[in-house]
Amino acid sequence: MSSLLVISAHAGDFVWRAAGAIALATARGDRAKVLCLTYGERGESAKAWRAGKRLDEIKEIRRAEAAGAAEALGAEIEFLDAGDYPLLEAPELVDRIVRVYRDVDPSVVLTHPLSDPYNQDHPAAARMALQARVLAQAIGYDAPGEPLGAPPVFFFEPHQPEQCDFKPDVLLDITPVFDAKRKAMECLPAQQHMWDYYTDLAKRRGVQLKRNAGPNLGLPHDTMGEAYMRLYPQVTEVLA
Repeated sequence: MSSLLVISAHAGDFVWRAAGAIALATARGDRAKVLCLTYGERGESAKAWRAGKRLDEIKEIRRAEAAGAAEALGAEIEFLDAGDYPLLEAPELVDRIVRVYRDVDPSVVLTHPLSDPYNQDHPAAARMALQARVLAQAIGYDAPGEPLGAPPVFFFEPHQPEQCDFKPDVLLDITPVFDAKRKAMECLPAQQHMWDYYTDLAKRRGVQLKRNAGPNLGLPHDTMGEAYMRLYPQVTEVLA
């Protein structure tokens, strides 16, 4: 059975950026696991702070929201509660991520791009995800489980792609599972302003997907898409 590992800086990131890929994986019967390094409790929970919630209450709100979203997608979810704004890179945290790699043995890894001038937690999460992937491959690294192979890594689309050096080279058709993605987004009322933004983005990426998949006949369609960048070369016997 194939497996998908999604490494998300904050509790909501995986929903906006990769819920379609997750839903496609679980619909195929694959294992999908989301690893949230933080709850996004300080930097992405303004509504709760303004309502006078305490830090521990906000964490629990974000945990419940993200867990509901993962359930809507059929995915497992784990929270490391590493603290956000800032998310600090540390060997201990990388080691915890290595152990998740060894447990999941992913066929594919999704995470943030390495550049984001608007949110340094995102590239920090990506750097640790990539470091942990390499360590999980090392036969001599002291962690349970077998050494990893070389799972491909895809960067999911950031909120402001033009500023993040994000140039997609993979367009994923999520049309069959978009309703599941929208349901997962609606599990995150703390960031309700994102629901329509990412619905509109899926429509735009769907238009681009169709233009790159066949003749541009100007026909109406309702294709929905997600955009990704591949980090490592594709290994194949057939060019397609």
